[in-house]
Amino acid sequence: MSKELSIPDEIITNKIYLVRGQKVMLDRDLAELYGVETKRLKEQVRRNIERFPKTFMFELTSKEYFSLRSQFATLERGRYSRYPPFAFSEHGILMLSGVLKSDKAIRMSLHIIETFVQLRKFAINFEEISNKIHQMEAQNQKQFGEIFKILERLLVNQKEKSRHKIGFKK
Repeated sequence: MSKELSIPDEIITNKIYLVRGQKVMLDRDLAELYGVETKRLKEQVRRNIERFPKTFMFELTSKEYFSLRSQFATLERGRYSRYPPFAFSEHGILMLSGVLKSDKAIRMSLHIIETFVQLRKFAINFEEISNKIHQMEAQNQKQFGEIFKILERLLVNQKEKSRHKIGFKK
């Protein structure tokens, strides 16, 4: 692991999709990052299928695959397989490093996992900030509710009282 990877986190982040409520990466994107053919990656996964339970890896349905394909800006000729891809969760990506034994695959898997960890930290921070905002809104709602009640009482009381007019009388 002497060489550093020069792939920006944004490239990896852009290859992470939300499918079935999980953050996953597709086999073709992983194959590209690992520097292997998609066909070889799938071959190794099938040979070691016991290492990939459904929570680690699953095959997309045709509908899911079509939905993802429609999100890609351009469809390059020959770029997309006729067969639905495998989708790998964070744990499946880590398991791939044991199946694909090249140094590059191991380093890339670690880099991808670090990106997943950063995304999770960001999501947790976002959730904490969102919760604090909701708490502040709730507190302010109570405070403003009391102010509105007081204003309403003042307005009602003002209508009920008939006040003597002040000023010149004709």
